[in-house]
Amino acid sequence: MLRGLMNLFSLCWKPFGPDGENHETNGVLGGGGGTTGGSREGKDGLLWFRDIGKYGSGEFSMAVVQANQVLEDQSQIESGQFGTFVGIYDGHGGPEAARYVCDHLFSNFRAITAESHGAVTAETIQRAFRQTEEGFTTLVSELWGSRPNMATVGTCCLVGVIYQQTLFIASLGDSRVVLGKKVGNTGGMAAMQLSTEHNANIEAIRHELKELHPNDPQIVVLKHGVWRVKGIIQVSRSIGDLYMKHAQYNREPINAKFRLPEPMNMPLLSANPTIISHPLHPSDSFLIFASDGLWEHLSNEKAVDIVHSHPRAGSAKRLVKAALQEAARKREMRYLDLQKIDKKVRRHFHDDITVIVLFFNHDLISRGAVQDPPVSIRSALEH
Repeated sequence: MLRGLMNLFSLCWKPFGPDGENHETNGVLGGGGGTTGGSREGKDGLLWFRDIGKYGSGEFSMAVVQANQVLEDQSQIESGQFGTFVGIYDGHGGPEAARYVCDHLFSNFRAITAESHGAVTAETIQRAFRQTEEGFTTLVSELWGSRPNMATVGTCCLVGVIYQQTLFIASLGDSRVVLGKKVGNTGGMAAMQLSTEHNANIEAIRHELKELHPNDPQIVVLKHGVWRVKGIIQVSRSIGDLYMKHAQYNREPINAKFRLPEPMNMPLLSANPTIISHPLHPSDSFLIFASDGLWEHLSNEKAVDIVHSHPRAGSAKRLVKAALQEAARKREMRYLDLQKIDKKVRRHFHDDITVIVLFFNHDLISRGAVQDPPVSIRSALEH
């Protein structure tokens, strides 16, 4: 149990690598000074950012803004000989599941791909997700006697992997990645959503849930204008949320609001990600990875237009600020006044928001260039 606790609450500055090698460009966003991928960290109130840096296939921009009392978003960029791995983990019910995934998903992915001599496939990514879910389940079991609430925390997971000239996207929950794609020689940029979202507010997801649970007329319930699985949770796929997957965790002493009135005879949520592969094309310009806090306020097209219409440096920060300005407008207040609101109270106006923008250098991609030294960036546990 002690080892599980140490892993869960480990600080986010540790380097990743097959042999735990020293990375010259390790870093923690919001966690202190230093450079990462040639980038410099900045801060603006509850907003932390790295305006521009280099990774194996081009440049990146990254930003996080906190709204909750405890930051529930976690994220990472890993780039080296294996390719590039990007992860955004939007936690709910607490930060523990997102932190656990940030600690373990990439290292599980690296260990599994090493078994296949470094080759990346949809199956290797799926195995990494499965292993991470199993590990978190073991941790929850170990802590059940002392911290039963761990069974009620979970996280969405959005992962992008660039391997050779192929992009893989794996998703659980409702974070989103959008591709900015050049439109011929017009100078225009089209927005193409690559990820699938698993949220009960989407009709196709409600249909999927009803097909999986044909004998449960209450599998999705509309409460206060929002569709939720069993009237409790919006997302239908996640890491964690074991109270909705295993009957042994849907009982006292967890909070009554999470307990189901009838026995659970099969998992109500899934940890099986939707995975797509996308051959990279010279017209593919950039990717915007973001937790749903961004997409609540910006359309795919608006986000792509913001990135396309401005210099690369500061792209992620610019997107976060555009979302905050829209959140302020919806509440008929000034952006400057929103900035003065502290975390926790800020959650009434917007969610934690994490954005990572990856820009493609197709010359590097076609040459199979390797990021050396490796880049490893993690968001901080707390801002």
